[in-house]
Parts: sequence; structure tokens; C-alpha cells
Amino acid sequence: MLNWPEYRKQLLGRIGEIAKLSPDTVAGYQTLSSAGNKTGHLDAKTRELISLAVAVTTRCDGCITVHTAEALKQGATQEEIAEALGVAVAMNAGAALVYSARVLDAAHAYQAERPA
Repeated sequence: MLNWPEYRKQLLGRIGEIAKLSPDTVAGYQTLSSAGNKTGHLDAKTRELISLAVAVTTRCDGCITVHTAEALKQGATQEEIAEALGVAVAMNAGAALVYSARVLDAAHAYQAERPA
């Protein structure tokens, strides 16, 4: 298994390098990332649990390590993390089902174009 704390440390170091090379890119990301904090509608733990579900659905290891550490720091339990991950699993299966319907729709459209 991956050494997640070490990976996070290395990743943040590389992101620091990117910040030196392209400061506006990283500053823009940080603005987007912190925008939700300003509304106060969701607490930090809830935002981190959502971030974990999205991290899984987007298959982002960097997001997983950063947001797992933050979720735990905000007091998330293993059970809450597991529930958030269950939502991610359900969404991925649901998305596959929806896109499967799109494939069938495309297949019907192409078959309709064929001469009889």
C-alpha cells in the first residue's frame, strides 16, 4: 500500500514548485478551493467528506491523501468516511448506468441512419 503521509508531503512539495513556476495558477486554485469556506453553509468536516467522495469519483490520489488527512483533522470518523465513500460508489454505478443508456441511444440513432 502507498505511504499516504509521505506521498502527501512529496505532492505538496511538487505543488510548491508549480507555485514558483506558475504562481497565478496555484493562487487561482487556492481561491476556488477556499471559496466554500466563506459561505458557512457547510461545516469543514462535511466539505472534507464531500471532497473525499469526489476524490474517489475522479480517481485523484493527491486529493485522497490531502482530504483524508483534513477530514480526520476535522473530526470525521471512519464510519462517516465510509458513508461518504458509499455515496461515491453509488454515484459511479449510477453514472455508468446513465452513460450506458446514452450508448444505447447513440446505437439506436446510428441504426436509424442505416438503409433498410
